[in-house]
Amino acid sequence: MSAVVVIGAGLGGLAAAARLAAAGHQVTVFEGAVEVGGKLGVWERDGFRFDTGPSLLTVPAVLEQLFTDTGGPTDLVLQPVEPAFTYVFADGTELTVPHELARIPAAFDEALGRGAGSAWQRLHARSRRLWELVGEPVLRRPVSLAALARMSARPADLRAVAPWQTIDALGRSLLPDPRMRMWLNRYATYSGSDPRRTPSVLAVTSFVEQEFGAWYVDGGLRRIVDAIAARCRELGVVIETGSRVDGILVGDRRVRGVRVGGREVSADVVVCNADAKDLYDGLLPSGVAAGARRRVRRTPRSMAGFVLLLGLSGRSEGAAHRVYFPADYAAEFDAIFGRRPHPVADPTVYVHSPDDPALRPDDDHEGWFVMVNAPSHAPSLAPDRGVDWDAPGLRERYTRRVLDVLAARGVDVADRIRFVETLTPADLQRRTGAPGGAIYGTASHGPRAALRRPANRGAIPGLYLVGGSAHPGGGIPLVLMSAEIVAGLIGRAGTAQGSSAAPR
Repeated sequence: MSAVVVIGAGLGGLAAAARLAAAGHQVTVFEGAVEVGGKLGVWERDGFRFDTGPSLLTVPAVLEQLFTDTGGPTDLVLQPVEPAFTYVFADGTELTVPHELARIPAAFDEALGRGAGSAWQRLHARSRRLWELVGEPVLRRPVSLAALARMSARPADLRAVAPWQTIDALGRSLLPDPRMRMWLNRYATYSGSDPRRTPSVLAVTSFVEQEFGAWYVDGGLRRIVDAIAARCRELGVVIETGSRVDGILVGDRRVRGVRVGGREVSADVVVCNADAKDLYDGLLPSGVAAGARRRVRRTPRSMAGFVLLLGLSGRSEGAAHRVYFPADYAAEFDAIFGRRPHPVADPTVYVHSPDDPALRPDDDHEGWFVMVNAPSHAPSLAPDRGVDWDAPGLRERYTRRVLDVLAARGVDVADRIRFVETLTPADLQRRTGAPGGAIYGTASHGPRAALRRPANRGAIPGLYLVGGSAHPGGGIPLVLMSAEIVAGLIGRAGTAQGSSAAPR
C-alpha cells in the first residue's frame, strides 16, 4: 500500500482519489476551502441555489465509468437537455439546436436557410474523423510525442488534424454563413481561447456536444462532486477541508510529502489538483523543476469569466442554455487577449436557467446564471496581463453594463430582479484558486497547444498533475479523463510507478 496525498478536492482531485483508493492506495485529500468542489461550486440565497461552475455534462459515459471502476453505479439522475442550446445573433436570428442528433441539420436549415444543414453535416463528419484520431489515442492517454509523431507520419491523418489551421480558418473554409462561423468559433471559448489562435482540432468539441448530447443532473451539476466525494469516503479516503497545502516536500530528487497547517505529512506520491502555475511557481521548492516553472510562466492564461447570479421573480420560457452574440465577435477576443486587456464593451452573454425545482424557492421564481467572457484578473501595476477587477466601482459598472447588453438584445429583466450577486475574475481566483480567475487554465493557442499544456506526470518522481490546467484540459469529461490517466500512471498498490517500496 502506497501513501498518496492529493492536493485539492476539486473534481479531478476527488476522481483521482477514488480511483487510487479503489486500486488499494492509502489516500488523503487536503483542500484549502471549507468545502469540496473547486470550480464545481454552489451559491445559495433566499431559497435560490446556483451552480457556479459547468452547467452541462457531455460524454456521460466517462462519469459512469468512474463509478463503475470504483465500486458500482451512483444514484445521480442524468436528464437530456432539450433543446441543447438557443443561439441569438445580432440580426435577431435564433438558432435552436435540439438534443437529438438526427434533428440538428433541419434546425440549421430552418434558422439559417437551406444548405446550412448540409454544411453542419460536412463539419460533423470531419469532426468525427478527428474524434477517432484524438479521442482515445490522445485525450485518454498521457500526452505523447511518439503518438503525435505517428499521426504526423500518416499524411491523411495529418491533413485531418491540420495543426496549422485555426478554428476560425476552418469555419471560413467550410461554413458559408457568417452566423454559423460565429457559432463554431464559440467552441474555442470552451477552453478559454481565441478561435483565431486555437487549432482547428479543438472544433471536435462541437462534435462531442452534439454526438454524445448535452446532459443535466437533477439538483444541479454540483451533485456530481458530492457523489464522488461520497464514493471516496466509502473507499476510505480521508478528506480534510480547511487544510491548505503550503508546500511539497522534496528529498533525494523525489517527492516526500507535503507541508500543511504547520505539519509535515509524508507520502510516496503527491497528486496535485491545484493549477499547474501554482504548483510549479509556489508549492515546489525554488530550486526544483526550474524548466517546468519557466514553461508555465510563458504559457498564456485562458480567458476568465464575469458572472451574475440573478434571483428573479416570475418565470420565462426558452431553452435552459441561451447564448446572445454581439455584432462584432472578433472585438471580444481583441479586448480579452490584446496588448492592453479591458472589459468587453459588447460581450457575448451566456444565460443558464435550468427548469429545476430544487434550485428555486417556488414556481413563481427562477434563478439565472449569466456569464460573459472576460480578461483575467491582474494587479493594476500589470495592465498588460489583465484587468484589476478589484478596482473601485468596476464591479458595479460592469454589472450594469451586462444587464444593459441583455436588455438591448431583447432580454430586459430589470423589473424582475430580486437580487444580483456578482462574481468577478478576482472573486473566481479567490474562490477556486485559479490564477487570475482564468478558470480554463491556459489558453489553447498555437499549433503546439496540446504539447504546452502541463503533462500528468510531474517534473520530479512521485509528482502527478490532475485537473483542468493539465492534460487533456478543462471541462467535466476531460478532467475525469485526466484522473483516469493519473491513476493509470501510478498503478495499483504494490506496483505504483515512481513510488517508494513502503509508506513512511
